[in-house]
Amino acid sequence: MNSIEYRDNVEILKEWAYAYYVEDNPIASDEEYDKLYHKVLDYERENPDNILDDSPTKRVGGVIRDGFTKAKHILRMWSMEDVFSQDEVREWLERVKRGIGEVSFFCEPKFDGASMNLIYRDGKLNQAVTRGNGEIGEDVTENVKTIRSIPLTIEYKELIEIRGEVVISKEDFEKINQERLKEEKEPFANPRNTASGSLRQLDSSITAKRRLSFYPWGVGENSLDYESLSDKMEFIYNLGFLRPPYSRECSNIEEIEKFYKFLISERDEIPILMDGMVVKVDNIAKAEQLGYTIKYPKSMVAYKFPAIEKVTKVEDITLQVGRTGVITPVAELIPIDIDGAVVKRATLHNFDEIEKKGLMVGDSVILIRSGDVIPKITKVLKDRRDGSQKEIIRPINCPICNSELLDEGKIIKCQNLECLARVENSIIHFAKKGCMGIDGVGSNIVKVLIKEKKIKNILDLYSLRVEDLKDLDGFGEKKAENIVKAIKNSRHKELKYLINGLGIEHIGEVASRKIALEFGLDLVDVSYNELIAIDRIGEEMANSFLEFMRVNRDLVLKLFNIIEPTIEKKEQIEENIFKGKRVVLTGTMSLSRNRIKSILEELGAEVSSSVSKKTDYLIYGKNAGSKYKKALELGVELINEEKLREDNIL
Repeated sequence: MNSIEYRDNVEILKEWAYAYYVEDNPIASDEEYDKLYHKVLDYERENPDNILDDSPTKRVGGVIRDGFTKAKHILRMWSMEDVFSQDEVREWLERVKRGIGEVSFFCEPKFDGASMNLIYRDGKLNQAVTRGNGEIGEDVTENVKTIRSIPLTIEYKELIEIRGEVVISKEDFEKINQERLKEEKEPFANPRNTASGSLRQLDSSITAKRRLSFYPWGVGENSLDYESLSDKMEFIYNLGFLRPPYSRECSNIEEIEKFYKFLISERDEIPILMDGMVVKVDNIAKAEQLGYTIKYPKSMVAYKFPAIEKVTKVEDITLQVGRTGVITPVAELIPIDIDGAVVKRATLHNFDEIEKKGLMVGDSVILIRSGDVIPKITKVLKDRRDGSQKEIIRPINCPICNSELLDEGKIIKCQNLECLARVENSIIHFAKKGCMGIDGVGSNIVKVLIKEKKIKNILDLYSLRVEDLKDLDGFGEKKAENIVKAIKNSRHKELKYLINGLGIEHIGEVASRKIALEFGLDLVDVSYNELIAIDRIGEEMANSFLEFMRVNRDLVLKLFNIIEPTIEKKEQIEENIFKGKRVVLTGTMSLSRNRIKSILEELGAEVSSSVSKKTDYLIYGKNAGSKYKKALELGVELINEEKLREDNIL
């Protein structure tokens, strides 16, 4: 590798690391990252004077994300050196021996999750901070308090930092991804990203639903008087923390390798995903004597598990219709055993992925399972083609209802609200808060009503009677009366809520309000030119709206007749600096973001979530992060919260 290649590879690693740690959306496999990372590391060892200041090898963890308060660790959180073979473990053991002589080692599973630092003061959980850059992380205390395996109080009263991994079980990970696919959301790539993304939810109730767990693996600041790490961790477990399913004290390479192979053999039985085994010098004083590199302690390594790859064939492509109409292609495979699990299918997410991979029916493919619970097709073996392969054609009609599909490139969607694959989710969406807001009509109720054939579409909600419901399992007369009353009360709601409740692709709350204000009940017959004339309604939004109305015009007119929505009158907004402007909010402010957003929208502003060249103003509070920096780079006008208060806007 020369200096130019080195610089290029550093940029690639930075891009991969940002996608993995910040966006929770990996664009490279762990194996690809590790290989490139070690090539860069080898170059830097040979050329110490040429190391770039922003090389990923100088980072301990991810970048601090905008949206959470920054918090400092009392003692630094270190990363770990990765080793991938018995020879590399042996080399590390020899370095340890040269430094501190013969010692024993404490070995335990390396769970694939999100690293966390818990700070306890006077026996109470005082703060929870993500690893961040090793010195400063994100304060996620309120979210962490929802994790049941983390004690809110402990018997130990001295100041202590307990470090560990926030994880999610393989079973719960699969359930979450199934739900995300049903909601036509991109599935999480792996449990690590699920755990990390769950911790970074601004709404702690979402974190609570994710069933996260915490496994401690070390301590930072503490006054504990133990000679060995294994004894210190035993004390931590006895405070009420989860202990790993297995751990072992080892004296030599043979014992380490034996335990490593044992953990691999138990890989599928252990409910938490492991990506390796951690080997640590057990004697605390000698571990400290070894010291640190710029990135990690010399007294521990992560002995990574090998990737699991198998070759199989794609026999067919079937189409799944999600509950919002999005078509997902699924590869039907010749069944293959991957580490004890028989794999018959693999989701391809969308047809763009098929085209990027150049996949054809009959192709031999590499299927990988490494860290990812859901097996992935990582490569098409085009050199094995024999001429029998068939091109995969993008569908034109829905496989369920035969309606013409809306093809937007990455997304192909059935727009027919009465398609059986869409009915349940369309009703759930229609009834939820922010749409028609029908109290009591949630997902469980809708499922029962459809299963018992009480409703088959949105319209049927408005013909329900108490007599239809009171004898259903789990209902009763009072509950039935409340539901029927809530449905009745949703009549005459403002038109914008009805439009939003229809679940039209790309048409959210803001667009629904604009369309309602502009066209009223005539919206079913608007033209393309009329739609794109509305500020912030683009080509993609207009086409989606028109296609939806073409397919569902009669249904929408029937809803108008039954619901008789209120037509909101256009209000003349007085001239002000925010009228017709695009605004972005960032940082911590004295009022909630939703409240500030509402105030700005009342002034005629459009509040966006990301900074771009089209942004007119960035309003910022304390601890403003990446959005602030980007706004500066783009020359966007900056306004702080104090200025809004001085001008009596807040």
